[in-house]
Amino acid sequence: MKAIKKFGKTFGKSFGLAALLSVTAFARAEAHVTFLDREAKQESTILATLQVPHGCDGKATTEVRVKLPEGFVFAKPQPKAGWELEVIKGDYQKTYDNHGDKVKTGAIEVRWKNGNLSDDFYDTFVIQGKASGVEAGTSLAFPVTQMCGDMVEAWDQVAKEGGDAHGMKSPAPLLKVVAGEDHGHDHDDMAGMDMTGMSGASAPAGETVKAGDLEISGGFAKAMLPGQPVGGGFFTVKNNGQADDRLVSVSSPAAGEVQIHEMVTKDNVMRMRQLKDGIAIAAGETVKLEPGNLHLMFQKVKSPFKQGDTVPVTLTFEKAGKVDLVLQVLSAQGK
Repeated sequence: MKAIKKFGKTFGKSFGLAALLSVTAFARAEAHVTFLDREAKQESTILATLQVPHGCDGKATTEVRVKLPEGFVFAKPQPKAGWELEVIKGDYQKTYDNHGDKVKTGAIEVRWKNGNLSDDFYDTFVIQGKASGVEAGTSLAFPVTQMCGDMVEAWDQVAKEGGDAHGMKSPAPLLKVVAGEDHGHDHDDMAGMDMTGMSGASAPAGETVKAGDLEISGGFAKAMLPGQPVGGGFFTVKNNGQADDRLVSVSSPAAGEVQIHEMVTKDNVMRMRQLKDGIAIAAGETVKLEPGNLHLMFQKVKSPFKQGDTVPVTLTFEKAGKVDLVLQVLSAQGK
């Protein structure tokens, strides 16, 4: 009986120690920046979701940079409330087919900047893109630089072909490409934010609304992917008066918050930032909110916008006051 009791105590201690070591090893492994879903089907458009589980030695994360590998193309990052967005463009090593168009250049790096993610919290950073021209079984590495003020964490170690990445201190997040069924198309036409700079001026419009000297027309939003929390909205404002006005804020029951953003591309770097002071509408001038330029950013969308639906918004102008507008939900191409 004593022997059995002694064995039980010894087994209990050993089992407890093994469980503790297992949990500790798992926690250490998940402390790295990783993908939420670590597989992508060949020739499919996906939402590559990076998980940032902590800051840098207790400090808050203020910037996240992601280098995109060859074979992950047509990338469109998801904007984040409170962060500025930069997209670095460059040449691909190969030419890729995008619905009949031969594409040689695109996004090669994405940067979320000037944010503040406390070490106490976890967050995700999302990039829509297509795994193209990659053999099944290949792992694509996405080197990440995590910045916390003056501190830097580089998640950029990549194992040699056939090597084991588990022993690495700072492994780059990996996305494994797996065989997928060829349906002849993918779903990038449902993306909520179009980063290509295509004009939406010719898009079908909702009703024209007048408020004082202002005339608002051409209102539309873009269809979104299921689960996508951010959407884009666009319209045109014409000031027929002799006094300047300003769009100072926007709200909508369809979203937790609506921000006014500007997108500018210079020297192959696309920057997007929030315009906290709004948009000036000069006397006698017309201002267009369109893809690749000024636009509305719907944050914390309650239900993803679907093509054919409508999105109500309330625009608040300095002089004209509040104006209700209905945006028609179109495809990602504004059609």
